[in-house]
Parts: sequence; C-alpha cells; structure tokens
Amino acid sequence: MGNQGSHQEGVRAASSSSIEIDFYYQGTRCRERLKLEPTPANLKKAARHRAAVISSIDAGTFDYQVTFPRSKNARKFMRQDRVDTYLRTWLATKKPTLKASSYKDYKNTIEGQLIPEFGHLLLAELKRGHVRDWASRLTCSNKRISNLISPLRAALDDAMHDEMIAGNPLAGWHYRKIEPPKEVDDIDPFTAEEQAAILAALPSDGLPLIQFALWSGLRTSELVALEWGDIDWRQKRCRITRAITQAAKGEAETTKTTAGTRTIDLLPRALEALKAQKTLSYLHPSGRVFLNPRTGEPWTGDQAIRKTLWAHALKRAGVRYRRPYQTRHTYASMMVSSGEPLAWVSKQMGHTSVVTTARIYTGWIPTTNSQAGMLANDKFSVKHNAT
Repeated sequence: MGNQGSHQEGVRAASSSSIEIDFYYQGTRCRERLKLEPTPANLKKAARHRAAVISSIDAGTFDYQVTFPRSKNARKFMRQDRVDTYLRTWLATKKPTLKASSYKDYKNTIEGQLIPEFGHLLLAELKRGHVRDWASRLTCSNKRISNLISPLRAALDDAMHDEMIAGNPLAGWHYRKIEPPKEVDDIDPFTAEEQAAILAALPSDGLPLIQFALWSGLRTSELVALEWGDIDWRQKRCRITRAITQAAKGEAETTKTTAGTRTIDLLPRALEALKAQKTLSYLHPSGRVFLNPRTGEPWTGDQAIRKTLWAHALKRAGVRYRRPYQTRHTYASMMVSSGEPLAWVSKQMGHTSVVTTARIYTGWIPTTNSQAGMLANDKFSVKHNAT
C-alpha cells in the first residue's frame, strides 16, 4: 500500500481509508489526513490538494483553520490576521481606553455585524468593495451605517500602523445613500403649562431633579453624575465634567464631547431646585446631588428615572409621554425662543459650535420682531448733513 504513493512527493497511504499529506508551514512539518481511499486516482487528487496548500502558503493566503478545520494544528496556527481574530484582539486591547457605553456599542457591532459579514476574510483580502456592497444592502440610516463602519475603519488603521496591511481601504471613504429629508432630532419640548402640571404631580423628593433638568439643560447622564462639589454657590455656576450612562452601570465617565465639559450659569429656578435638594442629599457619602427616592442611593442611569419617577409623574399630570431627554430640549427651546444669545445657549448646552445649536433649534429662533435690525441702525448709522 505504501508503494502505491511512493511516486507522489509528500503523499502516502495512511490506511485503507485515508491518505496523508505533509508540508512545511511556519517552519513546522505538518501532516494531515484526507478521508480518501488510497487509489492511484485519489493519490493524484491528494497530490493536487497538497500542491494547492503549498501554493497558498507561498502566496501568504493559507488559512489552516479553513483548510483543515478538524485538525489539532488548526488552533496552533490560527491566523492572527484574519478579520474575526484581529477584530476581537483589537477590541480587547482598546477596552481600557473606551467608555463602557462605547465598548458595548463596538462589541455589539463587531460580533453582531462585522464578523458575520467579513470575519472569514484575511485582513489583506478585505477591500472597500466588500464594505460598500454590504452597506448598500443595509436598510438603516446613513448615521447608523457610519456608526457600524467606524470600528472597522479604526481597527484597520491600527492594523496598517502595525504593518499588518499596506494601507487602510476605508481611509477617507464614507458610504452615503440618498435619504428622504427628515426632521432634525425628535425635539418635542414641554409647554409652560405641561411643565407646571408635571412638577405638581411629582413627589416632593423627586421634584428638584426634574425642575433642575428643565432649567439647566443637562443631559440625563450628566444629571445623574452631578456632585455637590460641582456647584459654585457664590458665582451661581455649575461645572459639568462627568456623565453616567446605562452601559456604565453607575460608574462616572467623561462627558459626551470635549465641549460637553463646561461651566454653566445657574438660573433662579435651577438654584431653587438645588436648594430644595440640599435637604435631601447634601450629606450623602457619595457626594452626588440627586438620589433615587426609593433607595436613597445615587441613580444608576436614565432607565431608573424613567421607570420609577418620570413615567408616573406624566401619567398623573395627564401630559402626553415624552422621554426624559426632552427636558433638555425644553430648556434650549425656552432660551432660544426668549431671544437669549445663541452663543450663550450653545455654551450652556455643551454643543461643539453655535452652528449645531442653530441647526437643531432653528424652529425656535424668533423671526417675528418687526424692529429687527433697528438697534444696529440707530447705533451705527451716521446722519448726512446737507450743505
């Protein structure tokens, strides 16, 4: 039986039902069995298979796990430059530098979207066309598609800098499909009457939080993380440096953006709410301003506020339900519609620019002032004296 395969280099009959091929990979001699009866035709077939393996090794495209999935050598020679292996390794190394919420989003995207679609490819095989074809099949918004592609682009950037690939095929490229016009955000502020009804429906130990939210414009995650040490009573200001998202499980993180770290002016209604809250939580060891009235402990995220305080208050007040984040939109729309300086509103909100504020709240910017422009006219126009 052994003589049958002697003329085929690296190929031999291993048993009555299998043929063994051997080859060198990464400096190691490897032997793998093929479930083929060692007939002359099958030995030639095994030789062609061996030649294809050697050719792919020489070309740098050989993947042990794909070619021999049941082999004991498969794990030993698992390709670190396969997309699935690399993305998981990359995410693990990035974890210490990511917010809990960002890490959770990246992991869901990598495991739920990117690996199922591209995981079988080698990094060097992944082309822009693969991603473009995949993106064209997605039915979500451009913003969502951008968020899905973002971790892949970042990972490929690192792979390029680590010299695992020659270049990033996604560098400078963004997928955009034609979308119908849509409303800017889901801005649905509460009227003055609705605000009064909500505050009247709240228990006394829950009222300061919502009143402060309506009159400070803080994100819910920023409200939850606020500490007494952030309040400057003399200057009537508040320093915003932290946020607690649901994904962070009660642990404070930095604010959403660099502009999000800011100092805001506290309006009288906001100060009034803080003074009322002082009797409830000022001496709490956590240092947090707002506590869950049911537990006496700091809030862990917006879900608890929504479920235990917010939804019940709106129902009792007979106010149409909107999510707690609408308190932020309510504050901004009140400020903008009252004619407060847009630059000041933008700084209060922690927006990256005044343009952002103007774009989001354009519908609330006053345009009905018949005297618009007259202040500048009176101040700067110079009367021409006839001679």
